[in-house]
Amino acid sequence: MKILLVHNSYQQPGGEDVAFTQERELLQCAGHRVVSYCRNNDEIRAYSGLKRLALSKQIVWAADTRRQVAGLLLRERPDLVHIHNTFVMVSPSVYVACEDAQVPVVQTLHNYRLFCPAAIFFREGRVCEECVEHSLWRSVRYGCYRQSRAETAAVSLMLTLHRRLGTWTRMVDCYVALTDFARRKFIEAGLAPEKVTVKPNFVPTDPGRRNGRGEYALFVGRLSAEKGLETLLRAWECLYHRIPLLLVGDGPLEAQLRGEAERHRLSNVVFSGRLTREQSLAAMKGARFLILPSDCYENFPLSIAEAFSCGTPVICSRLGAMQGIVEDGRAGLHFTPGDPQDLASKVEWAWSRPNVMEAMGREARADYESKYTPERNYHMLMAIYERVTANYA
Repeated sequence: MKILLVHNSYQQPGGEDVAFTQERELLQCAGHRVVSYCRNNDEIRAYSGLKRLALSKQIVWAADTRRQVAGLLLRERPDLVHIHNTFVMVSPSVYVACEDAQVPVVQTLHNYRLFCPAAIFFREGRVCEECVEHSLWRSVRYGCYRQSRAETAAVSLMLTLHRRLGTWTRMVDCYVALTDFARRKFIEAGLAPEKVTVKPNFVPTDPGRRNGRGEYALFVGRLSAEKGLETLLRAWECLYHRIPLLLVGDGPLEAQLRGEAERHRLSNVVFSGRLTREQSLAAMKGARFLILPSDCYENFPLSIAEAFSCGTPVICSRLGAMQGIVEDGRAGLHFTPGDPQDLASKVEWAWSRPNVMEAMGREARADYESKYTPERNYHMLMAIYERVTANYA
């Protein structure tokens, strides 16, 4: 099968970029012919003042993308196009190029951007779905995208216009949600149930099961407001035992969190900064459990699948997709989001029961083997592709 993959990278690399790269390599290793059309929001840095003023037009309709993709489709004649992200530089004009060429389109929904300009259903420290419950213009009032009403208005305009044009309903044959929770949210917001299927992310290589019980608690991810890291540090202030905590990652809250840990004399809290994937997996193998204290829904944190592949259980917020991926009391534990006392209680309980956590780690590894291997993911992806292309035969 020949597949055209389309992806727009953000200025700050993240899980979407990793998932795109892993899926591309999965297809190539299976012998498929893969053509990529990729753009990066770093292109904006080179824009002059006048060009920056016209950026809102690029968000709504990128004429260069449509022209370039139309040329690719004509030359390569792929069996289907699989789109991962179009924001900002690719824009929804890519769908029109695919419709004109009569090529089937699969779209992975890595975030909630179709219904939330900020993409994460999160505002002022809490889950927010006002743009679904009322209208997209609520986001403009709050300046949800990059804390700018003007930039948020441009995103809202793009979403509103393409809803009216039927871009999301007519020009995409299949949407791929990463979890059952996300699928329900997309359907509640307006996508047709028959067009939304579920295929999770995966771990491309098996790191092998950990040895030992683990010597510390671990967080791996972006140090940003929606990740619940203030709750995590407040929980560490409440602990009776001095349990070591390692935070892996960087982000806008790093300086603030380091300062808070220093002020409260949390000498058992260590910030490692960003690590390579291999180093992160090694950290997971050395941990007794991974903690995901997010205050937002998340979509599919790769760190959970990676922890499971190492046989490391997960303590996570009882919120959104996380509570569906991590079965409470089996592969990990849930706590009340935003509640440091409840998190501290779960951490104390888990730390004092290493045998129980080892058993949970075995269950986590079993989940990896049944759901998140490349082989399992490839079969799911091919089933989606075959179903979509059959309608064009």
